[in-house]
Amino acid sequence: MATKHLSVDEFFARLSSLFDSRRNSTHGSIFLTQKRLSSKTLPKSSPAAAPTDAPFSDLNPSSPLPVLIRASNGKSKEHRKDKIKLSTIVQPDELDGFFTKYAEIMKAGTTALKKRDRSGRKKAKAKKKQLKGGDTEKK
Repeated sequence: MATKHLSVDEFFARLSSLFDSRRNSTHGSIFLTQKRLSSKTLPKSSPAAAPTDAPFSDLNPSSPLPVLIRASNGKSKEHRKDKIKLSTIVQPDELDGFFTKYAEIMKAGTTALKKRDRSGRKKAKAKKKQLKGGDTEKK
């Protein structure tokens, strides 16, 4: 995957527009992921310095690692040409400010969501309870 990572400000602008486009449609999903980025440019620790029982060398990094943040509108293979993919890399010293603004955009983007219709679930539960209660009376 040879996509270029966006700057943090550009990522926020496009993420807001992604939420706005979702708000104007009747259905759809937005997928958000985040993971620690293990950089190959970090200096390798010597085998003697690494704990012998640790199977992975990056479990105890010498310095904090950046975080990769991704967002997608979740279009499937049939609609691949319409799929929007966003990603940015956040440095460890910028994480607090990033997540503050990220939370604001998330709250603004989720205000238009509909509540789940759970009425069918409640009716099924009540019916099951009634049937269960009816069985105990017959015995």
